[in-house]
Amino acid sequence: MSHHWGYMAIITSAFLFGIGTTINKLLLEYMSPALIVGVTYLIAGFVLGFSSLLPRSAKLTSWLKVPERTKTEFVWRDLLVLIMIIITGAVAAPYLYMVGLNNTTAVNAALLGNTESLFTIGIAFIFLGERGKLKDYAAMLLLIIGAAVLTTNLSFGELDILGSLFGNLLVIGGCLFWGIDNNLSRLVTAKRSLPQLGSVKSILGGGIMLVIAVFGGLRFIPNPMTIIYVVIVGVFSVGLSLLLFLFSLQEMGAMRTGVIFSTSSFFGAVSAFLILHESISLVQIIAGLVMLFAIYVLSIPKKDAHQQ
Repeated sequence: MSHHWGYMAIITSAFLFGIGTTINKLLLEYMSPALIVGVTYLIAGFVLGFSSLLPRSAKLTSWLKVPERTKTEFVWRDLLVLIMIIITGAVAAPYLYMVGLNNTTAVNAALLGNTESLFTIGIAFIFLGERGKLKDYAAMLLLIIGAAVLTTNLSFGELDILGSLFGNLLVIGGCLFWGIDNNLSRLVTAKRSLPQLGSVKSILGGGIMLVIAVFGGLRFIPNPMTIIYVVIVGVFSVGLSLLLFLFSLQEMGAMRTGVIFSTSSFFGAVSAFLILHESISLVQIIAGLVMLFAIYVLSIPKKDAHQQ
């Protein structure tokens, strides 16, 4: 199958996730971070699970499964991988990201989401044996520099360890776990249908986070808009975004999917500026542009020897 649909899927996934960052920032005024993660992931999991049972979804489900690849048996080792995927991608990553978002701006969180690509590529390089060219390593260095500038805003004399710096570092920590999740997910996307895989991951991860939220103290201020925001994030920014992301992993691999997904930072930063009216410094704009340029360099496909 051509990678055309893989590119379309990951860009749509990035758009939905980026918008979700801004909506989550609004939700944090009414709900605790753990509760937001738990509820939205449970919604996403049940929606994905229910949608896979609908008769009219059979064609879409078979398309997303890529039948010739799903013939491989799901062995006990894959179950261990799935458990690690749930812990890293549906518990640790979203929780750290949400707590970080609660302690920094949505613009910072969105732009720092670019570090997910760095971690995805680095893990694939070290543990999966994937290799790049000199341009790829140069781009990774630019990502590191850009992330450092965004984290500190170059205000080293005014850093507040318990303030935005703390939030920025938590966001980066969440991206690290998502980078691990991306590489692990690549190993099992060919073993089960994507809606089922996304449903299991979301339901179990959301359930764990809901338990953590209950024991950690619930903070919930109910109002109509809160319910609407939660449903939007759960169905679209988590559920549909995850499904499309898994499909892209299946089609294009972890490295390229992770790189293109970083465009979510652009969508998140723009929506935060337009909806939340958050400010962004010139230094951070330049750092963001540097990171976007690095992502562009990383996304340039390799030329095969047989290509003219």
